[in-house]
Amino acid sequence: MIEEKLGYKFKNPQLLSMALAHSSYANELSIESNERLEFLGDAVLGCVVSRFLYDNYHDSSEGVLSKMKGAIVSRTYIARFARELGMDKIIMLGRGEEQTGGRERDSNLGGTFEALLGAVYLDGGFKRASDIVTKLLKRSLKELEIFEDHKTRLQEFVQKQFKVIPKYRVIREEGPPHDKSFVVEVKIGKKPVGKGSGKNKKEAEQEAAKEALHNLSSAQR
Repeated sequence: MIEEKLGYKFKNPQLLSMALAHSSYANELSIESNERLEFLGDAVLGCVVSRFLYDNYHDSSEGVLSKMKGAIVSRTYIARFARELGMDKIIMLGRGEEQTGGRERDSNLGGTFEALLGAVYLDGGFKRASDIVTKLLKRSLKELEIFEDHKTRLQEFVQKQFKVIPKYRVIREEGPPHDKSFVVEVKIGKKPVGKGSGKNKKEAEQEAAKEALHNLSSAQR
């Protein structure tokens, strides 16, 4: 089942078994755990994510890319990949870890996903491991936008080009008190360059900055 979801068939099934063996399970049976594979997979994951962000976020600065990468490789985020692949159902845990909710623990699932990645790398090479991560990332491409700090990018751009700092202003509030949204305008000096809306002021400012970046980039072409 896991191989079907991965789109990869292991030549050495023992590597797959080792990748799923949590240390609590391995200690009970006196076998090798997935920790060494986890170490390897962590490095593979970091490299693949860095390349993915470099290829897909051309206008982002090094600082923004680093923030995005940090969010993606966090155990909380990659635990989602593990659940998407059904790893929460097949990870092998010791009795104590099983009884205390270890099957739902992000740290266990994230670590096991990294171990699986390490196993694929050893079994099939870097490209096969990269294909798996890239496929999972593409499915969540829209969600990755939340990690992109448009305000930081806009400020860096405006300071470099115009030697000023963009200013944000709420120009309208819409909706009832329990479901309010905000419309924000961003200006360079006295000139409006973008507008955005959101459920809170921060979200609206990010949308305004995103539109401003688009408008300013288009004007320079």
